[in-house]
Amino acid sequence: MAAANYELARALARGARAAYFPIVGLAAGATRSQAAGRPSAPSPLPKWDFLLSLDVAWLPDFWGRVRRAVESSRASAQASAGDLETSRLSLQAELAQDYFLLRTLDAQTQLLEASAAAYQKSLELTQDRHRAGVASRVDVVQAETQLKTTQATAIDVGVQRAQLEHAIAVLTGEPPAAFALPPAPLPAATAPPAIPVGVPSHILERRPDIAAAERRMAAANARIGVAVAAYFPVVSLGASGGFESSTDSKASESALSRWLTWPSRFWSVGPGITEIVFDGGLRQSLTDQARATYEASVSAYRQTVLAAFQGVEDNLAALRILEEEARVQAEAVKAAQESVTLTTTQYKAGTVSYLNVITVQTIELANEVTAVRILGRRMAAAVLLIQALGGGWSAASLPSAADVTNGSWSARHSGEQR
Repeated sequence: MAAANYELARALARGARAAYFPIVGLAAGATRSQAAGRPSAPSPLPKWDFLLSLDVAWLPDFWGRVRRAVESSRASAQASAGDLETSRLSLQAELAQDYFLLRTLDAQTQLLEASAAAYQKSLELTQDRHRAGVASRVDVVQAETQLKTTQATAIDVGVQRAQLEHAIAVLTGEPPAAFALPPAPLPAATAPPAIPVGVPSHILERRPDIAAAERRMAAANARIGVAVAAYFPVVSLGASGGFESSTDSKASESALSRWLTWPSRFWSVGPGITEIVFDGGLRQSLTDQARATYEASVSAYRQTVLAAFQGVEDNLAALRILEEEARVQAEAVKAAQESVTLTTTQYKAGTVSYLNVITVQTIELANEVTAVRILGRRMAAAVLLIQALGGGWSAASLPSAADVTNGSWSARHSGEQR
């Protein structure tokens, strides 16, 4: 849809540019007619009228009306190109986030399945101890409850994974039923890539939405010039020339031969000028509308820039804080794993109940899942930061004014380049 909107804007720009040139028309016709007769006189003979003319009309752009209209249309087309890149970048970021979230779920599933396997061994151990009269029936039921709960949680994760897989299929243009991604857990050692941020002003050149907002501001400014040009008179130049002949039916055999002869020529040429002396304030109203639209576009541009800076700062802060959180969470996972080892040893020695084992195992699993989720959030924040920085795009990627009208920059070519 964004690509089609860009092609529409290009067509409008070409349409505005056409006003630079004169309009040339060619007309040819042959008419057979008969005048009404009188009762006391014989009927007049039918006659043929032949006409061949060339008409030229031109409105010179003395006051810049056409020039500013072309300028506005080209800027609007460039804004549409920026919208296209913004849409593409947004879809790419959404795809990347969905993909990393899916891999995070794969890692969670791997943890849950590994925990379920460990809980299965714990259940078997508890059953053996119960048969030996060392453990109570309560310990067996608790171990079985822990196992089934973990298995159910692993199954539930599959629902969200399937939905993300379907979302990725739609984003890549594939039918969800025919698309599948094999499980590939995100490794725990994975870290977001180092992202060069640069100075804040660089964001103004690397964000397609900022470029589009700036071009809309330029288009609105040019429309003020179009409105102001309406105060000046309209000058027109016209010329017409050709051949015209008329003959009765008796001479029709030689009519065509006399049609294009020098004596049957005609021509006319002359300028014209018109000026509106009263319009009830219409031109002033249109000028005020254009100025107000420009002020609105300036505010929209300012807001887009501020939102861009906010997006960068938000995700820089998120990456910095999540990195520290991941470090602390890794220490928590290590401590929870050691606690499980010690408590399991105590249970086997008969110094603690199985409830203690369940408690520390639950804490260990919760901390491991939290660590995986933090990693997923770090990857998502990295994707959002790359998006906030423009995703490698630059203002130089916008089509030039010449590209807009000659078609050397196309939406499809832009996508292939990226």
